[in-house]
Amino acid sequence: MSKKMLLSLSSLRSLGRGFTTHRYAILFYSLLLTLAAVPLLAALEHDTDLIRVPLAFDVIVAVLCLHDGLGRRYLLLLTISLVAVGLTAEIMLHPLLSAVTPPLLSAIAFLTAAGAVRFAMRTRDVDAAHVYAGLSAYLLAGAFFGVLHWRVEQVWPGSYVGSSDGFSLTSAIYFSFVTLATLGYGDLVPKTELARGLAVFEAVAGQLYIAVLLARLVSAHAQSANKRDKS
Repeated sequence: MSKKMLLSLSSLRSLGRGFTTHRYAILFYSLLLTLAAVPLLAALEHDTDLIRVPLAFDVIVAVLCLHDGLGRRYLLLLTISLVAVGLTAEIMLHPLLSAVTPPLLSAIAFLTAAGAVRFAMRTRDVDAAHVYAGLSAYLLAGAFFGVLHWRVEQVWPGSYVGSSDGFSLTSAIYFSFVTLATLGYGDLVPKTELARGLAVFEAVAGQLYIAVLLARLVSAHAQSANKRDKS
């Protein structure tokens, strides 16, 4: 094996170890950049539905954050396949594939968010990785609840009212985070029972999540501090 190939393999291993160490920090900042892209696309007068591209990338990163194993590899393969199918469907204007792909990717996003929560909650020694995992789960949930709100409006038009742009994906993500944080601006309103039920579930889940996560991390940090003081 040549020196160049050995150096390349060594670099890949180092990159892999670096990603494993900082995986949830990478996911968190990737999600933040995705959310920041929304007003940027609007300011540049681009199609804001392009936000689907970074959202798809975020799901792939989220799957990579899960613990290594055969299940993660299959899930990663499924995610990449769904992203490819979704992009192909958009190019070919295939209505069925365009309708099916977002909910499936949302399901994978929620699964990875659950993995991040599990990683954050099970710790006994709180560090930056666990904080980033907890924050990433919150952002993933907000973004992909937005995708679900958007799909509900597409399947049942009139489920949400108040948007001047016909309840685009970016409007749905905005509505999702307003609901998750229980801000309640009132500019976008769910009108049907399904939309209201989804909004109530998201709002309650968001508040419970923050309360439980904070309590768990503070408790773990206090226990860790007590152990250090005794030793």
